[in-house]
Amino acid sequence: MQRYFVAEHAVIENEQKIFISGDDYHHIKNVMRAQIGDSIICTKGLGNDYYCEIMAINQDDIETQIIEKTPSQGEPLTKVTIAQSLPKGDKLEWILQKCTELGATTFIPFTSKRTIVKIDERKQAKKHDRWMRIVKEAAEQAHRGLIPTVTTPYTWDQLLSEMDQYDEVWICYEKGGESLVTSVKNVSGNHILLIVGPEGGFVVEEIEAAREAGAIPISLGTRILRTETASIMALSCILFGRNDLGGEVHE
Repeated sequence: MQRYFVAEHAVIENEQKIFISGDDYHHIKNVMRAQIGDSIICTKGLGNDYYCEIMAINQDDIETQIIEKTPSQGEPLTKVTIAQSLPKGDKLEWILQKCTELGATTFIPFTSKRTIVKIDERKQAKKHDRWMRIVKEAAEQAHRGLIPTVTTPYTWDQLLSEMDQYDEVWICYEKGGESLVTSVKNVSGNHILLIVGPEGGFVVEEIEAAREAGAIPISLGTRILRTETASIMALSCILFGRNDLGGEVHE
């Protein structure tokens, strides 16, 4: 069943109705070619799913009737924030999409010494809007209960200053560190920051600065992974190791 995130004001609880407009209206009407009587799932991203029936397809919106309201089932208990050094090309879009599907909660793009990408402030707002569209669509496809947050790009110093907000901070380091599998087994908190470097990796000074800020260098194994592979692989290991990939499947 197709799933859509809707604005809070779109849900009229006392009338048991939800009105869908904008891009989702276009998708339902013109892409899915939905008909009156079809069923969809709507959510405000606040912990509940609304199973709805389409009652009317109007000129500017779609009117649905709420049939059932249930708690959202698509969110892991482990909240993983992925801090990803900006990679070249469209690799970040791939990371956002796939890690949203897997269950990441927040994404922090950042720049480090070996980051090749240069930030163009004139284009940044438009690029950020695109990033948010990607995570929204991926969250809908994966039946997530919320849309992950994507921050504007951080500097390395900004990232260091926020490391104390997490239960665990792990920085991927190809030259050695504690095994990720071991780290996952020993973690006690639910709020994890995973830091992944650029194509050229981190310099030694950055690893030492991260250590001083409370991060633990971790190894993803003996094979050298591309930056976009590292994020996906590490997140998968964390959620699998925490038995947090999901349980019962809801149709």
